[in-house]
Amino acid sequence: MSLINIDLHKDLLDLISHDFAGLYSGEVGLSTIEGGQSAAKAALDSLDIMRYADQRSEVFPITKRGATVLSPYIRHNLLTLDQVYRAVKSAPFKDREKFRDELFWQEYARHLYARIGTRLFENLRYVANENGDGNGWNRQMFCIDTVLSELESDGWLVNQSRMWMASQWTVRAGKGWVHGQERMYRELIDGSRAANLLGWQWTIGAGTGKPYGFARWQVEKRAPGLCIKCPLKKSCPIQEFPDDVGLLQLDKDPILDRDLDIASTTGPSQVINNVIPKFVLLTIESMGDADPALIANPELSDIKLISRDIR
Repeated sequence: MSLINIDLHKDLLDLISHDFAGLYSGEVGLSTIEGGQSAAKAALDSLDIMRYADQRSEVFPITKRGATVLSPYIRHNLLTLDQVYRAVKSAPFKDREKFRDELFWQEYARHLYARIGTRLFENLRYVANENGDGNGWNRQMFCIDTVLSELESDGWLVNQSRMWMASQWTVRAGKGWVHGQERMYRELIDGSRAANLLGWQWTIGAGTGKPYGFARWQVEKRAPGLCIKCPLKKSCPIQEFPDDVGLLQLDKDPILDRDLDIASTTGPSQVINNVIPKFVLLTIESMGDADPALIANPELSDIKLISRDIR
């Protein structure tokens, strides 16, 4: 790291500590994933999903990963799902379809959350351990400690790692998934209520009735070399797949299959102006240059004006 980068790193940490005092917990740190609209554009311009279908689930070594790491930009609307969908139109069919499937999953999660709101914090279709107390991540397991360290330092994980963490917390350790997803959500820079909650429900079986069975086989396949370093390698707690225990099905709620009030879920189709705006408030959901409020009020898009008015 050059002296310039060291100074910039320190300046950013000082800025966060000063300007965001009281708005975070734990130690201040910086992810290796660069933020901002320029970084998002650069990531999209260099997007290459060749072999994505085969490598998207690889965890370690990092050089084998096929994940695109676009999710932080998509989550905060620096890149739209439509932009990213169109950007891969010339990719090989197998990779393009698998990648687009993941974009559809994000879209589905958003629509479901808009429809049912905080109901997504409750078991949707099957009874899984929802509110059991305790920490489900055993850091003596080298696979869990390695992935958790990456989550804490970078705020991002490949999807396979997220499934490991969710399954270990609830399916293996028997702890309440609502608390586990909240612990993960606090660390994620792409943390989306919709995607994180639905992902946990799917993994631990509350959404499907079929829990994802985290086992040593998956670690050795997706992250070769981790198990040999583990202090529990001779007494691995996930040596075999967990027993296939059927989950009790809940009464079916029609709202999970179709939207009963589309007008309320989607909101108005046209902009409604109630007052003449003095500033534009950017939310965590829409921080990019394409924010509709910024586009509708270009004369108010000066960041100094926004900052001063908000304060």
